[in-house]
Amino acid sequence: MISRVLQLDPRPLDSFFLWGPRQTGKSSLLRATYPDALRIDLLSSDEFVRYTRRPSVLRDELAARPADLVVIDEIQKVPALLDEAHWLIENRGTRFVLCGSSARKLRRGHANLLGGRALRRELCGFVSTELGREFDLVRALNHGGLPRHYLRDAATPLLRAYVNDYLKEEIAAEGLVRNLPVFSTFLGAAALADAEQVSYATIARDCGVSAPTVRGYFEILVDTLLGRFLPAFTRRPKRRVAQTPKFYFADVGVAGILAKRGRIEPGSPLFGKALESWIFHELHAYCAYRELDVELSYWRLAGGTEVDFILGEGRCAIEVKATAHAHVDHLKGLRELRVDHPRIGRRILVSLDPRPRRTDDGIEILPATEFLRRLWADEIIDYS
Repeated sequence: MISRVLQLDPRPLDSFFLWGPRQTGKSSLLRATYPDALRIDLLSSDEFVRYTRRPSVLRDELAARPADLVVIDEIQKVPALLDEAHWLIENRGTRFVLCGSSARKLRRGHANLLGGRALRRELCGFVSTELGREFDLVRALNHGGLPRHYLRDAATPLLRAYVNDYLKEEIAAEGLVRNLPVFSTFLGAAALADAEQVSYATIARDCGVSAPTVRGYFEILVDTLLGRFLPAFTRRPKRRVAQTPKFYFADVGVAGILAKRGRIEPGSPLFGKALESWIFHELHAYCAYRELDVELSYWRLAGGTEVDFILGEGRCAIEVKATAHAHVDHLKGLRELRVDHPRIGRRILVSLDPRPRRTDDGIEILPATEFLRRLWADEIIDYS
């Protein structure tokens, strides 16, 4: 078993939620960390039916068999169990690990999220440091970071099955949309716009639905942890800047199969988009695992000049270019950003250059694998 960066306390003092997209390895991590905990798997039809019919049976079962720690997998399937968990935390001191891949049903149904009594952790797909010397950038951009997909040589059938299971089990089974074929079309259109500014109107025209419907579909992707928005950096603008967020799928392999990219190689037009998406994945995972209160955003002038990622209030700016020979044109965004924000911190261009180098005005040019190594060695973000 590959060791994950996310380390859970083997003897947690507090209950917590563990969220993450489907198949990131949440259940495996919980089994390895808490082998002796009482485990309730709501993917089991027997368990699901029993607790759906009478959630209070959990209280009766724990009265007969007390447990200091209870792991409930796929908690979103029976939201009413959260009321029982709340009562057991308050009255019996029971600790819970509540695992799920979708918070939509909980939030939309006004489920009891334990009123701040449970912490929140997140497990993402594989990141480069977890794979060590086995990390292959081209493989990652084609297979994605979900463990089963990355490790399998032929990942395409698994990725297709993943999308089909998502549609059947997360969307259709939970009744999240009325028209599944239209939502399926939307997924393809959204994947083509991965790592770009969101245009609800454009995607709505492609799908034959209204812009508000498309907005709701994007909310479903966020709530089911299949993707996330990247807001625009708008702090004290001197020139007109973009306000519209970008959207990234949580897994570059899933985005690739939905967009029908086929296999991508360095030098192809789509390799750069996939590389940008992977860097975002690693930055998001890094901030989540290190529990940093650092917002990620992007900066873009009205004329199109942009920087892919801004960390926090400007402690670091990162541009991603899938080129083996970074030159002056690739540095334009980072230099224009310094014009508007003279106090911006480190400026880094992530590329496919063979070796690191630094420009006369202090921009660091780092090969992608070297950037990732330094990121997980805590050499990119100063969070002290």
